[in-house]
Amino acid sequence: MGLNIKPLADRVLVEPAAAETTTASGLIIPDNAKEKPQKGIIVAIGTGTKDEPLTVKVGDTVLYGKYAGTELKHEGKDYLIMRESDIFAII
Repeated sequence: MGLNIKPLADRVLVEPAAAETTTASGLIIPDNAKEKPQKGIIVAIGTGTKDEPLTVKVGDTVLYGKYAGTELKHEGKDYLIMRESDIFAII
């Protein structure tokens, strides 16, 4: 079933990447010590504003601020909805 959330104007819907569960040396990170992910994939975009079209597209992997966007849960999955200006880079 397709995603039925359509962001408005300059907002984008991001599916955050999974949080790291182990360190590079193999230590398991407990849930209360995990960092909030700052990377994700864009799953939906708005239409942009009349003065400024969006530069990101669906499928882009992006970096964003640790506290950027508003968290929402839809059909058991976590998403963030944020303004395009909250995105730091496309990777």
